[in-house]
Amino acid sequence: MLSILRHRLTRSYDPLVEYFIYCRDRTGSMPRRMELVEAHWSFMDPYGDAMIARGPTLLDDETATGSMHVVDLPDAAAARAFAFDEPNYRAGVYGDVLMRRWRTIAGGRMWDYTGGVDGYERFLVIGHARLGQGAARESLDDDYRRYLTGPGLGDRVIVAGTLLSEDGAEWMGTALMVELPDREAAEAVLPQGPGGRAGLYESVEVHSWEFGGRR
Repeated sequence: MLSILRHRLTRSYDPLVEYFIYCRDRTGSMPRRMELVEAHWSFMDPYGDAMIARGPTLLDDETATGSMHVVDLPDAAAARAFAFDEPNYRAGVYGDVLMRRWRTIAGGRMWDYTGGVDGYERFLVIGHARLGQGAARESLDDDYRRYLTGPGLGDRVIVAGTLLSEDGAEWMGTALMVELPDREAAEAVLPQGPGGRAGLYESVEVHSWEFGGRR
């Protein structure tokens, strides 16, 4: 862990060492997750300065369905250790782990977000790319930034980024944390954006989400 912290102090900034990690809970694993809350937070504490965003996805009854982190790490080996040495994973809480390199499009760290509106809800939106669409997606970079930072969404996006393959060479999709009036609005964000209109996504998933970390 100390090597990770030293790495952050000594290396120059490179957005390709940021990672998006979404761990999906196994059905019925909520009791075990609750037993491990302190162990999970203690594991995450040393990564505090490296965190860009974090938090659980939830059902309407507050049952957790997964755990999402965007975090700055030295390399893929460190990212795998972050995901697979974590107490919830080791205890079998998670059934699936999605790991992608991350490049920020909009927003900073989630704690910088100040646009909260009473009655609005927070969502994690993940768009999974159709294979072979990297060049088409790259041509839309400026359109994406205007869409996610302009009128309407500009003050509703908490953090948004591009998902990439482990070597950073292939576009794998888009993920964003967003605060909107309801799920219908969240489900429309990517389909109505530049990539959705161009048919670049194979699928889009939307999860109720909240800020994570120690209360």
